[in-house]
Amino acid sequence: MFEKNDRLADVVIVGAGHGGAQCAIALRQNGFGGTVTMIGREPEPPYERPPLSKEYFAREKSFDRLYIRPLAFWAEKDIELRLGTDVTAVDPAAKQITLSSGPKLTYGTLIWATGGDPRRLSCPGAELAGVHPVRTRADCDQLMDEIDRGARNIAVIGGGFIGLEAAAVLTKLGCKVTLLEALPRVLARVAGEELSEFYEKEHRGRGVDLRTGVAVAGLAGQDRVTGVKLADGTVVPADAVIVGIGILPAVGPLLAAGAAGDDGVLVDEYCRTSLADIYAVGDCAAFACSYAGGAVMRVESVQNASDMATCAAKAICGDGQPYRALPWFWSDQYDLRLQTAGISRGYTETIVRGDPAARSFSVVYLKDGAVIALDCVNMVKDYVQGRKLVEAGSSPDKTQLADANVPLKGLQLPPS
Repeated sequence: MFEKNDRLADVVIVGAGHGGAQCAIALRQNGFGGTVTMIGREPEPPYERPPLSKEYFAREKSFDRLYIRPLAFWAEKDIELRLGTDVTAVDPAAKQITLSSGPKLTYGTLIWATGGDPRRLSCPGAELAGVHPVRTRADCDQLMDEIDRGARNIAVIGGGFIGLEAAAVLTKLGCKVTLLEALPRVLARVAGEELSEFYEKEHRGRGVDLRTGVAVAGLAGQDRVTGVKLADGTVVPADAVIVGIGILPAVGPLLAAGAAGDDGVLVDEYCRTSLADIYAVGDCAAFACSYAGGAVMRVESVQNASDMATCAAKAICGDGQPYRALPWFWSDQYDLRLQTAGISRGYTETIVRGDPAARSFSVVYLKDGAVIALDCVNMVKDYVQGRKLVEAGSSPDKTQLADANVPLKGLQLPPS
């Protein structure tokens, strides 16, 4: 091990989000006694991101309640935080990283936990003032300030979870919201038609002007955005625009250093990249997902970031265990709690349990008769019990599966 030095660290963690924070925590929990340095691009210590577009944006939680650990925790665990700092290059031969400020830092082991950067619009007007991603505290603070100063017509571009959650909060704040989705339905990339139809109806019922199958041609305005121009010539008035069209994995320096990957950096079952002594976890890491038939993919969720971080930390501490965690997700919109277990990619059939009109139901995704995922709306028992069906790859009787009065725990059959 290296002696303690401000230019040397046994483990350097690049990224101070959920994955980076959990790496540091898990290293100490698993008895790692060497030096740990966490580098974060933002000036804030590690904080939870999901509440940014929900409770924080709605003014229901102050920012200090979003900290992953109290500020004193990091010093108590002898974890150095270098915040407001970016990593611009990696030299795997010299085991050094180049920082945006200060000298190079030498590492024994490097963990890349940078997540992703918001995908930006490429149309004319994309750089106008008043156009916002919703990824960081600064993003949300800027948008909240504009609303406080009178912005009331808000256009949301993107009908994924970020866009829908933002639309729900903005509606609650009394804004007039127009949500624009290029695909024929919202959540098209992650859910079946039943769930899409339900959420479209819910948002429209709350006053959201939700339009699907529309293409954005550009943004109107001089110095500041005043509207969204659609391909059919329509202009949607907007005092501000939220762009929620996904993220790009922040892996440029790793790929430039020779790491295998494309849409993210490729890792093995222990979260190791193709470069010696370099791991990657979370949104930026692509891996063969056993819950998606072994497809190589990135999983953008807090669960994945935290579980991969623990996997990497254990491997570094000599207790390597292959990553096999069940993916799960959640989304809060209005008074609806959506809980998802598994990956629905490649499903061949869906079964609906319960009644969407009653705002409490589940969509079960099957592939060749086996349960591969569930979307549960205000159905906590289905979510808890259904996770085991996904883990077991069960192929239960479809008639019973469709009966919401039959508990899923009674259908946990082995694969057929």
